[in-house]
Amino acid sequence: MPKKTFQVQLSLAERARLQALVSNGSATAHTHIHARILLKADEGPDGPAWTDAMISSALDVGMSTVARVRQTAVQEGLDAALQRKLPKRVYSRSLDGAGEAQLVALACSTPPEGAGRWSLRLLADQMVELDYVETISHETVRQTLKKTNSNPGA
Repeated sequence: MPKKTFQVQLSLAERARLQALVSNGSATAHTHIHARILLKADEGPDGPAWTDAMISSALDVGMSTVARVRQTAVQEGLDAALQRKLPKRVYSRSLDGAGEAQLVALACSTPPEGAGRWSLRLLADQMVELDYVETISHETVRQTLKKTNSNPGA
């Protein structure tokens, strides 16, 4: 058997903490699975030192999940291995509060000549034409109007 790059060796306190977490039932399923992986992968004096294949089969998770949890536990600590990672991407909003107000006001105004009512695409085009925003999609217009509970047809 090849030597693992990231060997999990839990102290008695860490092992007791993980066992309490698994038996308690108050944590998320994700946390339970990761705790079970760490308990089975423990190569310390009291650990079972299961192989990744055995853990993967017993807990019905992928081999890469087992390897990733082991690696995170060794490199970043037990807490990092148990918690979900937050997404790194930062989403910027197309419309701020003032932009939303302008959109709602526009949606409540009379539609352009030749159109019976405002469509999402018409609203998006008009927002750009009036220089409220640089670019905006009709889907952003839809989500914003849905969120603000505006109903110009009522």
